[in-house]
Amino acid sequence: MQIIERDDTNGVAHLRMNAPERFNALSDEMLAGFQQQIDMLQQDTSVRAIVISGAGKVFCAGHDLRQIQAARQSEDRGRSAFQDLFARCTAVMTGLQRLPQPVIAQVHGIATAAGCQLVASCDLAIAADDTRFGVNGVNIGLFCSTPMVALSRNIPRKQAFEMLSTGDFITAAKAEQLGLINKSVPAENLPETTQEMAQKVASKLSSAVKIGKQAFYEQLQMPLDQAYAYTGDVITENLMWQDTEEGINAFLEKRPPNWT
Repeated sequence: MQIIERDDTNGVAHLRMNAPERFNALSDEMLAGFQQQIDMLQQDTSVRAIVISGAGKVFCAGHDLRQIQAARQSEDRGRSAFQDLFARCTAVMTGLQRLPQPVIAQVHGIATAAGCQLVASCDLAIAADDTRFGVNGVNIGLFCSTPMVALSRNIPRKQAFEMLSTGDFITAAKAEQLGLINKSVPAENLPETTQEMAQKVASKLSSAVKIGKQAFYEQLQMPLDQAYAYTGDVITENLMWQDTEEGINAFLEKRPPNWT
């Protein structure tokens, strides 16, 4: 049994976390599985969009607390193991954003702590309307400091700090209102709605989406003037492509583009 099952259909890679008995926790094995897929997808030009989902009752319940407690048996009481864990988790979360393909979270049940971080690290997210989201480590004496990084870059800071400091869950409707997810839908429509979005993204010129995704995250870290200068160069390069010239001609001539 693979810890992450992969199924590719029509340019969309569907990655399903497959540890339902552990609520798809981001264990050492799960993180390794994600890193392996990220490394492969980075070079896979046949994949134009990616969907991440979870098997069983929930999307992802965060880090594997049993593994964390087991690491305390070492001489340093787990300090080096914990530092390594969060470094590997960070590599996965940032790796998803560095992939050339848009990544869509298909969320159900709950997404808590690092599971909520995973949702926030994806480029897009669709959730079943009965899903709950939380960064609830504070309830067990552990402030969700690393999940905070992705969460606070998705939703307003006071709302993020309320979630982090109270441990309270929010509904899918609230998550949509705050911008953590793009939309919530009835649970029975979740796979179909997510696939529709994935196929829509996959139908675009993949090289344009790739350069656009990279520019999206780069410009977010820049002052306004620098962001405009950088994206001006990016869009100029994009306009020089033969496929983009063809796309504009096709639009003006009211016909489908014939991209190479």
